[in-house]
Amino acid sequence: MTASPSEPDSAAAAFDAQVGHAEPIYLDPADHDAPRLGADSLLWKFYGDMRQVLGFQRLAGTENAIGQLGQGVLDHSKIFSDLLGRARRTVPPIMSAVYGSDPHAWGRQVRDYHRTIKGTMDDGSRYHALNPELFYWAHATFVDQVLYVTDTFIRRLSDAEKEQIFRESMIWYSLYGVSARSQPQTYAQFQRYWDDMLDRFVPHKTVRYGTGYLRKGLPRPRRIPAPVWRIVSIPLDAAVRLVVIGTLPPQLREVCDLPWNERQERRFQRFAAAVRALNPVVNRLPMRWLYVECARAGWEREGIDPRSLHNRAAPQVGGAVSPPAVVGAVPKTASGSSGT
Repeated sequence: MTASPSEPDSAAAAFDAQVGHAEPIYLDPADHDAPRLGADSLLWKFYGDMRQVLGFQRLAGTENAIGQLGQGVLDHSKIFSDLLGRARRTVPPIMSAVYGSDPHAWGRQVRDYHRTIKGTMDDGSRYHALNPELFYWAHATFVDQVLYVTDTFIRRLSDAEKEQIFRESMIWYSLYGVSARSQPQTYAQFQRYWDDMLDRFVPHKTVRYGTGYLRKGLPRPRRIPAPVWRIVSIPLDAAVRLVVIGTLPPQLREVCDLPWNERQERRFQRFAAAVRALNPVVNRLPMRWLYVECARAGWEREGIDPRSLHNRAAPQVGGAVSPPAVVGAVPKTASGSSGT
């Protein structure tokens, strides 16, 4: 099933209809002449920004609150014994599908990591990580991270920019070589799909474990004496809960038993506004402080300094939306870019 303007909710509906079939659908061979994201894309500008770490729990939580994905992590991952190691192994290949010199190969590598990720749910139904509906949801959580963190902590995005990021995310997804049969076709459809999927969240053991530090407090580092930690951890836990829980959708807070009230929301919004206000200062930082290694290597390879790019929303003319930016669309100079 392919989402279309006449079927605005077909992507979320397809999840219920198709995910239990647990059938992977690959698109091979890789077409190395197919579109890839270029250095003028909004995804290049924002995805590798260090501030995206502020959305780490939103990303992991929304992904694993879908039961089949939570079960796949429980059955096949080392998250319970090596949480940080799993993140280090998972994130660089996904980022290389955006910033790497051969994004098609990196995309297929990410897909092939998941060929054996399959199993059975408690109710006897099956799951497979490369079922198109399940794999697309995992991708959607990365798309949401870029949209949410950028708009909340970097700078406000215009509606046209959100549409552009979504359309660029379609190119990103195509690099994995998995069927896009349930992918929304517009940003408006993606929003409806996202909201509908949030109502499918369950309190799976994986997502409950991953948010345990927000309920119990951060674990004490070995080098800090217990009496000292009892004092230091009080304001530290409060700050972490405010910043992290504030980024989570209400449905995720509910399944993870993370209380939240209007006073906390107001404090979180003040914090987010303060971080956004610092954006002009942050954009003057050295590249090694502003971008993660994979993104920094991509910018260096292209010979472009991104700090002057897309710092303000480009004017929207006649309701037009910029096409997805693909490789080769930008000369190797930062001059003349929009939004400087």
